[in-house]
Amino acid sequence: MANQGQMSIMEHLDELRSRLLKSIIALAITTSLSFAVTEKLMAYLIAPAGIKPVFLRPTEMFVTYFKVALMAGAVLAMPFLVYQLVQYIWPGLQKSERRYVGIVVPGATVSFVAGVAFTYYIALPFALRYLVSFGGNLVEAQWAIGEYISFVTSLLFWSGVVFETPLLMFFLARLGVVTPKFLSSNRRYAIIIIAVVAAVVTPTPDPFNMGVVMVPLLAMYEIGIILAKIAYRERQQKARVKAGADGQQP
Repeated sequence: MANQGQMSIMEHLDELRSRLLKSIIALAITTSLSFAVTEKLMAYLIAPAGIKPVFLRPTEMFVTYFKVALMAGAVLAMPFLVYQLVQYIWPGLQKSERRYVGIVVPGATVSFVAGVAFTYYIALPFALRYLVSFGGNLVEAQWAIGEYISFVTSLLFWSGVVFETPLLMFFLARLGVVTPKFLSSNRRYAIIIIAVVAAVVTPTPDPFNMGVVMVPLLAMYEIGIILAKIAYRERQQKARVKAGADGQQP
């Protein structure tokens, strides 16, 4: 790979096209391999509902099957996709920025997986049981497989994204966009926002399920404040060192 600092615009585009092509090929391969386990994955996603979904359109099951295979393929290909991204941006990063790559990639992965696991094993079963029982005296629950899978996967994905909040707070503090004092003093507003997010993420209106989602989100915010303090302290130390060096210049 050529040094990106000395590459022309066309060379940058060629490099980007090459890495995108490799990523697409990798995704196609992993998606094809995922078809072998798609049925088991669908059973795993359906299990928390406790009911057997139905399909209402001739192609619904096929489309849903392919969608699950594609998502599984994306998960399998993710290490390779991240590697391609890192390799593309690496030459353009400063030395002080490169050390954060080793923190961001595993940190983001662990946070995302934690969010997905929390929702699948804790929040989702409560929510689905409530939805199945709601109006059970009048109607029988029959969920379309396509809508159900889309609902569950969207909920899992956004839960994983929300669990990335501490990392986001860390980098905002590192860039000087926010300070730990600002985050701490505005905690009450953060609680309101978290309550709104919990209400949106939780597909049931009862306070218990909303509380189940709110507690880890509040914990994520507090962890984010701790990480922001670490990042802000590093930023302040770096600024003092730079100011001292500038003061010594004639």
